[in-house]
Amino acid sequence: MINNENELLGKIPELMKNVKEKSPLTHCITNIVTVNDCANAVLAIGASPIMSNEAEEMEEIINIASALVINIGTLHQSQIKAMKVSSAHATKTKTPITLDPVGVGVSGIRNNTTIDLIENNDIAVIRGNITEIKTIAKLFNVIDENNTAKGVDVCDDDVITTQNLKANGEIIAQTAEKLNTVILASGPIDILSDGKTTIAIHGGDEMMPLITGSGCMLSSIVGSCVGATSPFEGALLAILMMNKAGEKARAKVDENDLGTASFRTFLIDELYKTDAEKLVKESKIEIL
Repeated sequence: MINNENELLGKIPELMKNVKEKSPLTHCITNIVTVNDCANAVLAIGASPIMSNEAEEMEEIINIASALVINIGTLHQSQIKAMKVSSAHATKTKTPITLDPVGVGVSGIRNNTTIDLIENNDIAVIRGNITEIKTIAKLFNVIDENNTAKGVDVCDDDVITTQNLKANGEIIAQTAEKLNTVILASGPIDILSDGKTTIAIHGGDEMMPLITGSGCMLSSIVGSCVGATSPFEGALLAILMMNKAGEKARAKVDENDLGTASFRTFLIDELYKTDAEKLVKESKIEIL
C-alpha cells in the first residue's frame, strides 16, 4: 500500500518516458461512434493504435500487441465474438486487458457480455463512470443498492462529490479487491483503486462529458499506459494526462469564444503537448 501522494506523483515522468520509448501497440476493440478519436488519442500520447473487430485475426494481433482495450459501446454479435477470442488469448499471453463497460446496466446483452469478460479473463483495469462501476459491483454481489443506468451517462444520484467520495471509494475498493483488478471510476472527481490503495484524482473540466468519446479516449489511453507500465500506475498516468488536457482545452475554448467541436480538437492537441514536469506540479491527488 502506498501512503504518500508525492511518491505516486513522483513516478509520473518515468512512466511517461516509458510510454514514449515503448510506443505500445494498443489493440482497441471499440465502438463505431468514437473509434477515430480513440486512435488519435493513443497516437497523441506516443503509443500506437490498431483497431480491429474481426475474430479471425484476433490471436495474431494479440501476439504482437502490448495491450488490449475492449469497449462495449456499440455491441453486436460478431464483435462480441472478437472480444471473447481476443480476451482469452490476451489472458493466455498475459497481455493486459482494459475493459470499458459502456452502458452496462442498460440491457441484458451488455450485462452478460461484461460478466463473461470479467469472469473468464484476467482484466487488468476496468474504466467506467461511477454508475457503470456500481452496476458491476451489484452484478458481482458487492453491493445490493439499486441505481438506474442513464444510457451511457452517469445516474444523477451517483455523481461523485466531496460528500460521497469516501463511500464511493469504499465501493470501488471492495469491487477491485473482489475482482482482482484495478478500477478507475471517472467523473467530477475520479477514483482509482486496486483494492489496497485507493486515491481520488481532482481535475478535468465539465465540458469533457459534452463531447462523445472523452471516456472512450480515456480508456484507450489507459490501455496504452498500462501496456508500457503497470495497471495501477498506468491508469493513474492516463487520468492525470486526460484531466490536464481537458482543463487546458477548456481554457482555449473560453479564450477564443468557441464550442464543443473545438474542445475535442484542443483536447487531442493538449494530450500531445503534455509536459511531465508540469503534470506533476499541477496535478492533485488524495489517498483515501
